[in-house]
Amino acid sequence: MKILVVGGGSGGHITPAIAVVREILADRPRTRVEFWTDRKYYKNVLKLTVLGKTGGDLNMVVKKVCSGKFRRYAGWKLKDYFVAWRITLVDLVFKNILGFFGFMAGIVQCFFRLLLKKNRPNVIFLKGGFVGLPVGIVAKWFKIPYVIHESDATPGLANRLLMKKAERVAMGARFDTMREVEVEDEDGSKVMKEEPIPGREKWVWTGTPIADEFRKVTDSREGSLKRSFGFCSTKPLVVITGGSQGALHINNAVKEILPEMLKFTEVGLIAGRKHYEEMTDLKKYEEWEDAKLKSGFRMWEFNSNMAELLGAADIVVSRAGATTIAELASLGKAVILVPFAELPGAHQTRNAERLEEIGAAKCIDDAVMVKHPKKLLEMVRELAKKPSERTKLAAKLHEEAKLDSAKKLAEMVTEIAMKDLKKH
Repeated sequence: MKILVVGGGSGGHITPAIAVVREILADRPRTRVEFWTDRKYYKNVLKLTVLGKTGGDLNMVVKKVCSGKFRRYAGWKLKDYFVAWRITLVDLVFKNILGFFGFMAGIVQCFFRLLLKKNRPNVIFLKGGFVGLPVGIVAKWFKIPYVIHESDATPGLANRLLMKKAERVAMGARFDTMREVEVEDEDGSKVMKEEPIPGREKWVWTGTPIADEFRKVTDSREGSLKRSFGFCSTKPLVVITGGSQGALHINNAVKEILPEMLKFTEVGLIAGRKHYEEMTDLKKYEEWEDAKLKSGFRMWEFNSNMAELLGAADIVVSRAGATTIAELASLGKAVILVPFAELPGAHQTRNAERLEEIGAAKCIDDAVMVKHPKKLLEMVRELAKKPSERTKLAAKLHEEAKLDSAKKLAEMVTEIAMKDLKKH
C-alpha cells in the first residue's frame, strides 16, 4: 500500500500531516509513504521526520513539489488596491504572476510523477494550503482518491476548489450540515425549511491532529514546568506568542504594556525569528541573579519546547491559527486570541469569533490592539486576577479538543487506500 501526503505553505499544515503519518506507520509500518512539500518547508519536514532528533524514526521519502500562491487581502475594497498601489504592484501583480507559473510548473511536475503506474499512490492526503492544489487537480485526472483536511472554520481557496471530488473532507472545526431555505407552502405562502447543505455528507469533524506532547498537565506539573523555565511556581504566568516567525503587532503591543504587566504577572514572550532583533531592547527587563530569573520576564527568538512552555502558562496570548488553537485546546488553557484579519478568507477571525461565541476564549481585534494596546493589558489583568474565570475558559476550550484526531484521520486515509488497493 502506498500513501502520498501533501502539506506545506505554513507550519500549521506540516505538523498535523506528520502526526497523521506517525499514526499510519505505527499501525502499518510496511506502508510506503511519500511526503510532498514546497521548497520553503522541505528542510523543516526533513528535520521533523527522517532527520529529526528521534533518530530518523519515520520510514518515508520527502520530495519537493512546485506550487504557486495566489495572494489576496481580506476586507480590501477596489479603492484600497489603488491607494496601496505599491503593495498591489509587487504582491498582487508581480508575485501572483510568479505564483501562476509556479502553479503551472506544479501541474506538469505532478503529472509526470503520477503518470507512471509504479508511482501511483492508493490515496493522497492533502493537508490544505496552496501546495496541495496542483497535486489534487492531477489526482482527479488520474482518478486517484484523495482526502482533504481543512483546519479552519471556513475552508481556504485551494480546498474549496478540490472538495467536490474528494472522497472525504475532514474538518478541524465543527460545521453546519443543514441550512434554512425559503420555500412555498401548499397554500402559496412562504415558509422557512431546513435542508441538507449539498456536499456536506462527505464532511467529517475530526479535529486538527497535533503532536502527542500537547496534553493537559496537572497543577503540580504546571508548577514544575514554570520552575524549569525560571519562573515562580506560585505566580500567574502569561505566555505570549505570534508563532515561530513572530507577530509584529503583538510584539509592539507588548513593548507598550510590559512594564505594567510585570506588576501583576510573569511574562514569557516568543518574539519570533523574523522580529527578534527589533525586540532586543526588552532584554533589559530580563534580569538574572546567581543563575536565577529575578525579574519574572523571559524572551526567546524561538522555543523548541513549546508544549512545555504553553503547559506552564496560566494565560496564553496568541494568534488564532487552527493548529495553535488545537494545541491550546488539548492543553486546556485560558486563551486571549488576537486574529490576524488580513489573511485571505479571514480564517483566523472566524476561528476566534466561533470560540468567543461559545465562551471558550477571549478575543481582541488586531486593529484594536494596535491602536489601544492597553485594552490587551486590561484583558490580561482581568484573567490574571480571576482564577475561576481562567478555569472556566480553559475547560470550555478543552471541550473542543479532539485528542484522537490523528488516529481517526489515519484510519480514514488507510481505509480508502485499502479500497483502492483491492481495485488495482
